[in-house]
Amino acid sequence: MRRRRGLERRRPSHDRWLVSYADFITLLFAFFVVMYSAAQLDKRRAGQLATAIQTAFLQRGSLPPKAAEVGGLSEQGTPENSPVGNTEDQELLAANVRKALAPEIAAGDAAVHQSREGLVISLREVGFFDTGSAEIRSNSRPAFGRLAQALQATHREIRVEGHTDNVPIHNSRFVSNWDLSTARASAAVRLLIVNYGFDPQHLSAAGYAEYRPIADNGTPEGRAANRRVDIVVGHSYSN
Repeated sequence: MRRRRGLERRRPSHDRWLVSYADFITLLFAFFVVMYSAAQLDKRRAGQLATAIQTAFLQRGSLPPKAAEVGGLSEQGTPENSPVGNTEDQELLAANVRKALAPEIAAGDAAVHQSREGLVISLREVGFFDTGSAEIRSNSRPAFGRLAQALQATHREIRVEGHTDNVPIHNSRFVSNWDLSTARASAAVRLLIVNYGFDPQHLSAAGYAEYRPIADNGTPEGRAANRRVDIVVGHSYSN
């Protein structure tokens, strides 16, 4: 009897595997927590990289605006996740521009709205250019001057874009809509530099011809809306 009781006392416990199993589960859980955290961090970094690349291309005019940004010349709110941001400074600038161009906006010759790229000031051909001409009309220079003064108070990158309708042009100076749209943008930039002292390093000009319409080219009203020069006020820069 004494020997049998000793054997029973030395018999190993069959429940010891639970300790190892619990350790294994704990380590496995910790492993997946670390992997999940790393995956989330990579997603955030990838998203930040994608946003930065898209912002850079948009700022330089290498990507077309999205459909939500070209709904027309009416005033619009700033979309969510705008790279520029709906800051108080941006809102103040928009208010000053609207005040400077109040007569032209009321007449339908100009419009101001926010986009993902920044503040967009549209100057329609009917109010600022003669048909087939790249130079701003003399009687529209005062309005352009008021706009320039409003923009002088801000330190932001400015891109001037020329746009046309889809009717081909061919005159003694311009052989295509590309030429006309680019010439109008360049003429506006030249005025900002020569007449109003804007820093050329923070200005750019681009011509898009008929390929970025904001209205239907199938109607006279739509074609008139598409013939415009857009002044896009983008990111701030350091002095």
